[in-house]
Amino acid sequence: MSEHVLAIEDLTVTIGTRRGPARAVAGVDWSVRPGETLALVGESGSGKSMSVLAATGLAPRSARVTGRVRLLGTELTELPEARRRRLRGRHVGFVFQDPMTSLNPVLTVGRQVAEAGEEHLGLTRRAARSRAVELLDLVGIPSAAQRVDAYPHQFSGGMRQRVVIAMALICEPDLLIADEPTTALDVTTQAQIVELVADLQRRLGTAVVWITHDLGVVAGIADTVAVMYAGRILEQGPVDAVFGAPSHPYTSALLAARPDPAAGGGDLVTIAGAPPNPLDLPPGCAFWPRCPVRGDARCEHELPPLVPVSAGHQVRTFYPRRVDEEAQ
Repeated sequence: MSEHVLAIEDLTVTIGTRRGPARAVAGVDWSVRPGETLALVGESGSGKSMSVLAATGLAPRSARVTGRVRLLGTELTELPEARRRRLRGRHVGFVFQDPMTSLNPVLTVGRQVAEAGEEHLGLTRRAARSRAVELLDLVGIPSAAQRVDAYPHQFSGGMRQRVVIAMALICEPDLLIADEPTTALDVTTQAQIVELVADLQRRLGTAVVWITHDLGVVAGIADTVAVMYAGRILEQGPVDAVFGAPSHPYTSALLAARPDPAAGGGDLVTIAGAPPNPLDLPPGCAFWPRCPVRGDARCEHELPPLVPVSAGHQVRTFYPRRVDEEAQ
C-alpha cells in the first residue's frame, strides 16, 4: 500500500439516522498512485463522495467508519484528529462541485488562496500572497496580480472554480480530490476545467480522484475507474477495459444511457427503477431488482464476490460473461 498516494481497504461507512443506521459505503477497496487518475462513477447516492470523505476524515459526525485508510503510507484511522488534519491539509487538495460554497464571500480570493500556505507551509503573509498570484496565473486567471484582491462575486463561475483549484494546489498536494467539479458549469467551461486539471497533473505529478456522473469525462481523463452502486463497487479496472468490455449489467446500463449526438434526437435510454434505500438494503446484489440480466436465486439472496475478468479488471457478479452473451 505504501506505493500508493491513497489506498483504502474494506472501508465501511454507517450513518446514524432517526430511522436507524444507513449503510452508505460497504467494504470498498480502491487506491490511486502518483500521477494516476482514478474515477469514481455511479448514480447519486451510490457512495462515491462519502467514500472519499470518510477516507480523508471528513465524514459527518454521525458516521461510523471502519476499515483501513493509508495516505502516503500513514494509517489515517489511527491518528488523532489534529495530526490527521495537518496531514490532510498538507498533502490533499479538494475541489468541490459549487465554488461559491468553497469560497468566503467577504474575503479576497488572494487571501483565501494564501491561507493554506500560511497554515500548512509556514509561509509569511507576503510570501503566501506572492504564491497566490503565481497560482492564480497558473490556473488561467487573467491579470492575476491585479485580480488577487478581487472578491468571489467579481468572478464568473468558471473563474471561481479556477480559484478553488488554486486554493487546492498551494501546498502542492500529492492528491487532488475533484468532486463533481464541473457540474455547475456550462459545457465550454467544463472542458476548460477538465483540461486545466489534466495539464496541472502532468506538470506536478499529482494523483487525482475524480468523482463524476459524466462518463465522457471519465473516458478522456481517467486511468482506472470504479463503478459504485448502493455503497459497493460493482466493477473496477483500467478505463479502457471497463468501458470497452463492461462485465456488469449496471456498467453496461450506465454506458448505454449516455446521450449519443449521432442518434439524431431519439429517446434517451434509461435504467428502470431506482437505487435501493440505504436503510433497507437487500441481502444479495443490490442491483438485482433493476437488472435486465437476472440470474438465479443467488443474485437475490447472496452477495456476489468481486471476481477477475482480465488483468486488473474485476466485477461483482455471479455471471461475469453473461452481459457479452446477452449482447450476442
